[in-house]
Amino acid sequence: MTSNMTEKKLIYKSPFRGVWGARILVCLLFIFSGLIKINDPLGFSYKLEEYFEVFHIEFLSGLTLSLAIILCSLEIVLGFALLIGVRAVSVAWGLLLLIIFFAFLTFYSAYFKVVQTCGCFGDAIPLTPWQSFSKDLVLLLLIIVLFFNRRNIKPIFNKKTGDNLLLGSVVVAVGIGLYTYNFMPVIDFLPYKVGANIPDEMKTPPGAVPDEFEITYHLKNKKTGEEKVMNDKAYIKTNIWKDNNWAVIGTPESVLVKKGFTPKIQDLAIKDAQGNDYTKELLSNPFNNIIIVAFDLHHTDVEAIGRLNALAATLLQNFNTRTVLLTSNSVADAEAFSKANHLVTEIFYADGVPLKTMVRANPGIFLLKNGTIINKWHYHSVPKYEDLVKQYFQK
Repeated sequence: MTSNMTEKKLIYKSPFRGVWGARILVCLLFIFSGLIKINDPLGFSYKLEEYFEVFHIEFLSGLTLSLAIILCSLEIVLGFALLIGVRAVSVAWGLLLLIIFFAFLTFYSAYFKVVQTCGCFGDAIPLTPWQSFSKDLVLLLLIIVLFFNRRNIKPIFNKKTGDNLLLGSVVVAVGIGLYTYNFMPVIDFLPYKVGANIPDEMKTPPGAVPDEFEITYHLKNKKTGEEKVMNDKAYIKTNIWKDNNWAVIGTPESVLVKKGFTPKIQDLAIKDAQGNDYTKELLSNPFNNIIIVAFDLHHTDVEAIGRLNALAATLLQNFNTRTVLLTSNSVADAEAFSKANHLVTEIFYADGVPLKTMVRANPGIFLLKNGTIINKWHYHSVPKYEDLVKQYFQK
């Protein structure tokens, strides 16, 4: 009797005069978040790698892609199951455990200042760690309402139809993840998307407001032992820096207080084996040129590299097309790889982070002209030579 009375009170106090408001909000957010991330499972797997490094469980790094697809699919499936009301008790438990897991990660990121973009909504809606944690707290409250009212979540369909729809959602979610991994995101939210001009994306426009930082000083009085913490403005205004009795403890901390304009691309530097910068030269080429991105030659698809190398040789012979291989490997490793695979491409070097951002494939390929990305492909979807020539080289 007491349990029933408690549940009735919770139902009465739940938002929107019942569980439907919480149900709709939670299912929509979970489905949306899952779809955004499963559109780019490789990108989400990079975030998981960062968390594994933070928690010193790098031995799980080989599972990041599988875990990324599973977690994204789970969000979609749980959100859809909640929407149609199938297996409500199990779904409520799954939602609660999943949101506790996500809330822990976002809080840890925010409080300890690690993994500063959690990938909650992929690259579509970048959130700061504290914004992500706040979002998870709201979801947690809504899910708690659903959890205590789990037996009052009524299904829309009969049990057999509901189970079939649930199974279908699993197939669709996992299928999307496998497709986008093997053929690149359906919607590209990255700065290196088709049509983007890379040099323009690297510029800061005139008059743009830069980031505003505040320097914090930790001070200690040599005579009294008193300690103070003050920002740079107070430090200068009070003239405490002139007082020899006060000493700065440690290194002053620089804290971002107001976010200014940030170029979409800010970490791209392309160099040759001797360390000479070729960024401007490569991005200002006025002709069609091919950029093959293989950020990690140790784990790249060697067969795909062979096909791209043959394509590059034919384009070089028939159209004098410049072809470049970009990698983050060492010069020694890259040259050994080039020799072993008889590459005809020039080899240049860049940091792994921008290379991973350029294209979600290893290797991937760009068609570039005047720094503008004409098109880009996963190695599974590179067009045949004849189709490539017909569309881009015969104008």
